[in-house]
Amino acid sequence: MNLTIETGVSAITVFLQGLLSVFSPCVLPLIPLYISYLSGGAKSVDGEGNITYQRARVLKNTLFFVVGISFAFFLLGFGFTAAGRFFHNYQTLFTRIGGIIIILFGLCQLGLFGEQFFYREHRFHFQPDTLAMNPLTALAMGFTFSFAWTPCVGPTLASVLILAASASSSFTGFMLIGVYTLGFVLPFMAVGLFTKTVLDFFQKHRSVMKYTIKVGGVLMILIGVMMFTGWMNNISSYLSGNTNINSGADSGSGTTDEGSGPAQDSGTGSGNNAEEGSAPSGETENGNAQASGEDGGKDTQIVPAPDFTLTDQYGNTHTLSQYKGKTVFLNFWATWCPPCRAEMPEIQEIYEEYGENQSDVIVLGIASPDVGQEGPAEGIAAFLEENGYTYPVVMDTGGLYAYYYNISAYPTTFMIDSQGNVYGYVTGQITKEIMKNIIEQTMGSPATE
Repeated sequence: MNLTIETGVSAITVFLQGLLSVFSPCVLPLIPLYISYLSGGAKSVDGEGNITYQRARVLKNTLFFVVGISFAFFLLGFGFTAAGRFFHNYQTLFTRIGGIIIILFGLCQLGLFGEQFFYREHRFHFQPDTLAMNPLTALAMGFTFSFAWTPCVGPTLASVLILAASASSSFTGFMLIGVYTLGFVLPFMAVGLFTKTVLDFFQKHRSVMKYTIKVGGVLMILIGVMMFTGWMNNISSYLSGNTNINSGADSGSGTTDEGSGPAQDSGTGSGNNAEEGSAPSGETENGNAQASGEDGGKDTQIVPAPDFTLTDQYGNTHTLSQYKGKTVFLNFWATWCPPCRAEMPEIQEIYEEYGENQSDVIVLGIASPDVGQEGPAEGIAAFLEENGYTYPVVMDTGGLYAYYYNISAYPTTFMIDSQGNVYGYVTGQITKEIMKNIIEQTMGSPATE
């Protein structure tokens, strides 16, 4: 499992991509949560009961909140190391805990947990408003929300994740993730200042201000419920899916809505099969991406690709184990994911150039109908037909195999060697050149010789 990809990415490019990512559809669900939190969590109340919003407090809470959310980027960088598998396996638990925390914040903001409740009845020396304004609580709320939110993985961030997945270049990779996070934070700072201006305007109309805080509390409760029930990813995929599902590949701008939903939604019913689907972690040497073991200096562990028998858009059945002796290019994608759509024309070209699955190379897409905002299999088949994609796409209804393969972002491409083992994987949009590169590497691996 020694997939290598020559990659180079500048810090300036990474910063700009982080800066622009705030305009992508998948970031939109963060805005109402953030504004709702500021409406109650960043307020100051003087001795006369007047509510004000201090600029320094707003910026400080914003910084900690967004840094907490940005853990989602670092989680992707963990790949399939022990830490990555730990957070993946307990993603549902973290998400539900986060949902409960946000619900409690919302209830506090509604005033249901007043001082008398905490102090007189239970003798907790605790002031809800103090907790709500504590930057550490902003960090905690952002951190837990990061498990329910799906970040954007376009070509630039994909290159950064390739570096972060490496034992030899992980420091560089994680430093670049930090640069990406910095770019991601700045627009939220601007939103925070804008929100402060709006809230200050409402504060001048005190009869309106009290309702603004209450509305923020109700919205936080709704978001918490969506996190607890697993509906949160539906919102982000809805925001990008309804407007873009039929747009073909014209949205390949490098921002996407990710697919952690399938893994999360199906995780509770997977039992001990989750370990079966764990893939090797990425490694690199001197900036080259590798999908392999956790220690670049050791022999990598052979991981059999989780087998499946699924039906494609034409009604044909594909069993992965029946492709032993061939190299399999397995691409996990979603109709609502712009980078997925951006790379699909090149996947189609790869499919045609390598003999339309009649040679030693098998090209398969895998989609998850009825998971999150993804439509039924018929809708996916119609999308493929409308855009002229003829390579087979198998339907992983319910997202079970997305869970087995530990899919935390779309698109993700796995290379499976002739022995049915995972040779490597790449998270994020890749070019045709890289596709051909990883196919040739897998075909030339010792397992195929």
